[in-house]
Amino acid sequence: MTAIRINLLPHRQLKRERQARQFNALAGGIAVLAAATVVGSHFYIAGAQDRQTQRNEFLRQEINGLDKKLADIKTLKEKLQALLARKKAVESLQTNRTVPVHLLDELARKLPEGVRLRALKMTDKGVSIQGYAQSSPLVSNYMRNLDDSAWFENPVLVEVRAATLNNARSNDFSLTVTVSDANATKEAP
Repeated sequence: MTAIRINLLPHRQLKRERQARQFNALAGGIAVLAAATVVGSHFYIAGAQDRQTQRNEFLRQEINGLDKKLADIKTLKEKLQALLARKKAVESLQTNRTVPVHLLDELARKLPEGVRLRALKMTDKGVSIQGYAQSSPLVSNYMRNLDDSAWFENPVLVEVRAATLNNARSNDFSLTVTVSDANATKEAP
């Protein structure tokens, strides 16, 4: 014989309790999963921020290093320019070192009898000459001689005035003459 089983407990209430337990378990699991997701996301974002901060610091250090190298390069370029300027000046002096000697020699050779020089001043492209002459035509003759020279061109009389030198009447003169570009950059033959 088979026994008949009769459930005396209210089945609907048991079903509701079982569903409530399942709901509470599911809600608790979702809450734990949500909390784990939030905590995991927080740690992931914090780690990403730390990695980005480290990368930024590394880039900042590299940029500072490159800035120092650029400053060194700029300094080296300035030194190079200064050295090149010195080299150019030395080469110019080397090339033109005999020019003043030739200019003085030419000034003396073109000097007529009766003319004496008292002051010479060299400028960038010319010579300022001051002296005494026994007469004005001698000054003109000296200017023609300078104009005929290969070393000088364009003599310009600045001033002639009467003066007394060693109890003798003479003319005090001042003139300028341009140094020829052809001879200023090379030595005379």
